[in-house]
Amino acid sequence: MTQVATDRIGPVDGRIALVRPPRRPGAPLVFAFHGTGGDESQFADLLARLLPEAGVIAPRGEVSEHGAARFFRRKAEGVYDMADLETRRDALAAWIGARIAEHPGSPAWALGYSNGANILAAMAFTTPGLFERLALLHPLIPWTPAPQPGLAGARVLIGGGARDPIAPREGTQALAEWFRAQGAQTRLALHPGGHEVRPEELTALAELFGEP
Repeated sequence: MTQVATDRIGPVDGRIALVRPPRRPGAPLVFAFHGTGGDESQFADLLARLLPEAGVIAPRGEVSEHGAARFFRRKAEGVYDMADLETRRDALAAWIGARIAEHPGSPAWALGYSNGANILAAMAFTTPGLFERLALLHPLIPWTPAPQPGLAGARVLIGGGARDPIAPREGTQALAEWFRAQGAQTRLALHPGGHEVRPEELTALAELFGEP
């Protein structure tokens, strides 16, 4: 994958991450979370096209599932190790908060796909002030989160596939309704396919990140 010349991949406060500094003061700082088997470079090119002036911080998941990087452990497809999820969620949220503090004046946005969307959603449920805008592409949240009034006013995009075998449509729609019930400005972008990201979602993502 081609990367921007200023990208650096290496340890950042104990985590391997891709780091791209903002190109101007006040430009957004976008956190990107890869899917299972992806890595910190998964969305580097996409974000360079969508937001050429933005900073990007993309951590690598610290769990290895048969060699595939993930952000938390699971017991089976769709069955999460909730204790591990909670521990890693809180540690990652603290790490992100420290990175945000290093860029005062830059709004913090986030993008996650599949397992990355799940850890991003889990952080939004408990630490709603981290991100002003977040895109959850093909999330699977097999529990009903507690109400979170701190999400009121956040801009949220949820993407999915009508025939997604991993993140079923009904769950994706229910998650969108949950965010709306918290007062978040929520858009649901569904395509007729499966677990892959399609142009409809990318168009919605460009609109989310391009809005004033």
